[in-house]
Amino acid sequence: MLRFAVTLFAVIMSSTCQKYGCLEGDTHKLKPSPEPNMHECTLYSKSSCCYADFTEQLARSPVIKVSNSYWNRCGQLSKSCEDFTKKIECFYRCSPHAARWIHPNDTAAIQSVPLCQSFCDDWYEACRDDSTCVHNWLTDWEWDESGENRCKNKCIPYSEMYANGTDMCQNMWGQSFKVSESSCLCLQMDKKDMMAIKYLLSESSEESSSSSSSSSSEEHACQKKLLKFEKLKREEGEQTR
Repeated sequence: MLRFAVTLFAVIMSSTCQKYGCLEGDTHKLKPSPEPNMHECTLYSKSSCCYADFTEQLARSPVIKVSNSYWNRCGQLSKSCEDFTKKIECFYRCSPHAARWIHPNDTAAIQSVPLCQSFCDDWYEACRDDSTCVHNWLTDWEWDESGENRCKNKCIPYSEMYANGTDMCQNMWGQSFKVSESSCLCLQMDKKDMMAIKYLLSESSEESSSSSSSSSSEEHACQKKLLKFEKLKREEGEQTR
């Protein structure tokens, strides 16, 4: 049954890709396609907007840099913080859904992707003792002549740079992400996203986004599907013991 749910995820991704395509970033494909040999970001291997060779940069730990952007300007990230940062990078670079939230003024950027509060809180806790010198990773770096990022300010702990998970999620990548008021109609950058995506990308959800009764119905349906998915996952786990 869990395999059926995973297959459903692939079907949802495929249909979404045909509608939205990929972002127009420097590492993005024109259209999503399977990448069975991905080294990282395997959540999107059945339908990916990045090439497998791009993920080699993320497969090494600690990650030193991605493209020309260094992650270690304030020291190597802890493994837990690095894992969350990878999830965000994978979504932006590889997810076939990212273009659903394309920035209206920049076809290489995303805007207001709904993240779950629990994801943001966990991300903050994972990184709170790591250090950074920028509040907004998209705009606050100084870029040298070789196109590499440098600190303009001193390094301080994430826990000083950001007040909490909400502050970090809604500022670290500029306007790219927002914290959702829903606990289900939001992304966690894992296989559970298949449930949220089904409703977030549905035409009925888009057309009736202003209707509170319809939104409540979407939330209820999503929660019901999520509980069923978690039950199937537990059952499969018990069977493999």
